[in-house]
Amino acid sequence: MRDPPPDFQPPRSLRSAILSGSMTLLVGTAIVSVINLVYNIILARFLGAAGFGHAVSVYTLLMLLSAVTLSFQFVCAKFVAKNISLDTKAAVYKLLHRRSWQTGAVIGATLMLASHSIAAYLNLPSATFITLLGVGTAFYIPLGVRRGLLQGVYDFRRLSINFVLEGVVKLGASIVFLAMHLGVEGIVTAISASVVFAYLTAGPPPELKAASKAQVPESLFEGIQAIVFFVGQVIINNVDILLVKHFFAPAQAGLYAAIAVVGRVVYMSSWSVVSSMFPVSAGVRRGDASGRAVVVTPLLLVVGISLCSLLGLWLLPNVVWRGLFGVGFQLGIAEGYSALPMVYFAADRS
Repeated sequence: MRDPPPDFQPPRSLRSAILSGSMTLLVGTAIVSVINLVYNIILARFLGAAGFGHAVSVYTLLMLLSAVTLSFQFVCAKFVAKNISLDTKAAVYKLLHRRSWQTGAVIGATLMLASHSIAAYLNLPSATFITLLGVGTAFYIPLGVRRGLLQGVYDFRRLSINFVLEGVVKLGASIVFLAMHLGVEGIVTAISASVVFAYLTAGPPPELKAASKAQVPESLFEGIQAIVFFVGQVIINNVDILLVKHFFAPAQAGLYAAIAVVGRVVYMSSWSVVSSMFPVSAGVRRGDASGRAVVVTPLLLVVGISLCSLLGLWLLPNVVWRGLFGVGFQLGIAEGYSALPMVYFAADRS
């Protein structure tokens, strides 16, 4: 059995690995956050509060399904990082990739079949939105495995580029479709197209493609713990928009979606630290004295990001709120809404 090439060896220092991976993903996340912010501003100004609420609720449904995507991603990252043999890494990836396609096909087909019921629950004007989302979902689940592989081999640079490419395609396609006056339907098409593009550009490295067959480690099936965690995490962080979209008027739901967008821009910065920590911690051997860095380093980074973000929202609430989204999101009330992003973010962080 061949030994893995140097690129697949764990980094020497846990602290340097976490810091290096976190900084790489933070830079990528910062770029993606700017892209997403521009994307949401364009949507808000072109679609208005009601249309923006429709678009964000459909995208939130995709984020809710990311519980499955993240489960595959982090299970793949954990066991790719945990196993030294290149052949075993390839076996883990191939098994999860095959299972993810099966899962994605089932979820995508279910969305299409239930599109009318889902559209009615979310008060959407057309079931076509959900049908188009079903196509993107079929690729979104396997995308998680491919990104998990990049995490597991510590290729944070390529992982970061993949996130940026997804955002660029989503923004560019949305602008084109809005210019064609396709409205929310065009936005959902752009979302699905960006997912497909991200999947196609996140393929495994040549070393894994050439690896011979190996037995899948039994420990792989311990991944059910990660699945339970990410399902709960994603539901907690995304279900609120769907509930608001169902129970509130379209304009109010759009207002809430705009507030949530601001809070989640910062959330993604913290998540990038977790993404770099996870595969590094999976590679730590029991009894390793330097393992403390796996907890302390990312914790300090997340606390720093949270404090800086809260301070910025507190000092410049009107710039974040009125300056970005415009007067169409004031609902006729001159004051009172500018501080809501800070309140939402503080509650989300706690």
